[in-house]
Amino acid sequence: MRSNPSDYEMVAPGNLNSIVSLLASEPGVWLPIAGGTDVMVQYAAGKLPARKLVSIWNLPELRRIDVTASEIRIGAGCTYTELRKHEVVAREFPLLHSAARWTGGIANQNRGTIGGNIVNASPAADSLPALLVYDAELILVSVRGEHRLPYAGFHTGYKKTLLAPDELIQAVCLPRRFPGYFSHARKVGARNSQAISKVCIAALGRLTDGVVEDIRIALGSVAPVPLRLTETERTARGNVIDSDLLLLARKAAIAEIRPIDDIRSTARYRAAVAGNLVAEFLKLLSSQRTMRNDAGVNAILTQWNRLPIDEAVHEILPCCGSKAWGRGMVAKRPFESEAALLAASDETWRDLTKSDWMEAFDSHPRIGESRSSLPLSPAQSVEWSAQEQRNVGEAEAAVKKALANENREYERRFNRIFIVCATGKSAQEILEILRSRLDNDSDTELHEAAEQQRQITQIRLKKWLQG
Repeated sequence: MRSNPSDYEMVAPGNLNSIVSLLASEPGVWLPIAGGTDVMVQYAAGKLPARKLVSIWNLPELRRIDVTASEIRIGAGCTYTELRKHEVVAREFPLLHSAARWTGGIANQNRGTIGGNIVNASPAADSLPALLVYDAELILVSVRGEHRLPYAGFHTGYKKTLLAPDELIQAVCLPRRFPGYFSHARKVGARNSQAISKVCIAALGRLTDGVVEDIRIALGSVAPVPLRLTETERTARGNVIDSDLLLLARKAAIAEIRPIDDIRSTARYRAAVAGNLVAEFLKLLSSQRTMRNDAGVNAILTQWNRLPIDEAVHEILPCCGSKAWGRGMVAKRPFESEAALLAASDETWRDLTKSDWMEAFDSHPRIGESRSSLPLSPAQSVEWSAQEQRNVGEAEAAVKKALANENREYERRFNRIFIVCATGKSAQEILEILRSRLDNDSDTELHEAAEQQRQITQIRLKKWLQG
């Protein structure tokens, strides 16, 4: 049953001192709201228990991001859009940057705030595992003043926190001491974004001479609260990553979590996925040993690692065509080997939204056609497309005509161009692949196209490193 607006009162004092005074005058009565993305869901369903609301939206004291030599201090009222666009967040805290991209759609990212995500206390929240592995601290404010406490332990149970009725979260503080760590984030859900996680992971790791020197792993949606896997970390720390350790870490992770059955998934599935995600992270971390043992780092990669963000995105963009992929890759720098770059590319591509995939697809010409219809495509991408489709250009006229006809049918059916990794394939092979994929349903074909784009990106990255 929908709520009745006349049952609610809302005020907007406009400054922090007035708001904390109001909270202190009637503790537990007033509900602070910022972007309102969670509150409006409850309101629309007639399940919002609070009847008095106080707006903390756009308070200057809560919207600042301050960077010092030792930490970054993010105002609790900062939106996910602001986090996505902040250079230091993107460069030094890629796990939080990824979570900001995953959190809802653009509209929710424009309104949703990091403080609201914390106070809402959902164990499935995308940003909270990242805060755990980055050793975040919270600054709480009330009429009694400010005090600072570790974020770890802030959640005391399902939808319960240490926040007193008269307190607000003023800021989230992250220490700037993780530049040498390998980072990994992944969300498993019905979709890559705009979906609540079935399981999500945020993890950091650092190797010394092939041994795990430090490791930090946190999961969401596997317990009543976002969970740091301290026992799993102890299992891995001080050891070489091999098949035995992967098995032990998988078992340790499953033993630490407390998943449940709900409408999104089952406890059994979540346990299996959690173990797989931890093992996947450790495998990726182990690749860093090869990176550091390389006699030298590719000169192009070395130079690219040092470029400013916008230049680095522009430089690598022809390899894929998706700006979100380019920004995601830049956020994961520095890379010390081709293997690390390729692994990060797969991870970044997998985490993109459908619209990001479509942007990459749209950067290609039709099979068998020139790129004249895409004048804004980078020159390097034009050259690579010509190389990849060389065999099609040399095909017989009948095959070219058949490709043109099937291209039109594909576009009529799926409303986008046909994407295939053409490198090394004859025109006849491509034609047969195109015809077979016309039988796919929309979702299957979308993911097939995404897989083909992933392969294209891998090939182009290797060419890019060769100069």
